[in-house]
Amino acid sequence: MITAWLRKTFRGVLEAVARFFNRLGVTPNQLTLIGLVLQSIVAVVIAAGYLRLAGILLVFFSIFDAFDGTLARMTGQTSRFGAFFDATIDRYAESIVLFGLLVYYTGQPDSSTQTLLIYVAIVGSLLVSYTRAKAESLNIPCKAGILTRAERVVLLVIGLLLGPWQPIAALPDALTIVLWLLAILSNVTAIQRVLVVR
Repeated sequence: MITAWLRKTFRGVLEAVARFFNRLGVTPNQLTLIGLVLQSIVAVVIAAGYLRLAGILLVFFSIFDAFDGTLARMTGQTSRFGAFFDATIDRYAESIVLFGLLVYYTGQPDSSTQTLLIYVAIVGSLLVSYTRAKAESLNIPCKAGILTRAERVVLLVIGLLLGPWQPIAALPDALTIVLWLLAILSNVTAIQRVLVVR
């Protein structure tokens, strides 16, 4: 998975930044809330129509999301509430970014397809998290699936950076293609997890 690879590859950087925040007296839960604010900024930038800028910001702000867990582990502040709080705020953050896209498309002509895809993508992303949480509450490990959060972020970044670019005349623009992928693959992932539990 992308998440595991990133944490292993950039472990030194993550720990260095986490130590910096620790010296400032910032707690892991505070970092989680700061991450939500940063993702909200991405949503506003998307809604305003600055898609490429939003894509760039999403890269850096999504990396920021790894600092709270790293800080908690380094300082011995890991807790059940911290894990629960982080997972909950992550769902808000992802939904807010997609809501920014929804606002953007509201101002675009002939955007009913994109609006529907965003709705389906939000449902899918929430179900991916819910199915894992419910399975693990039943003591069933459930990390399977083609499109976890990290992969969804990567896809969305690609879509935002390419924006309205249309690679082939017969196909939709790049961002719409990404929305199709998010809508379909997030729900496929949820179904994969249902099958794992079954």
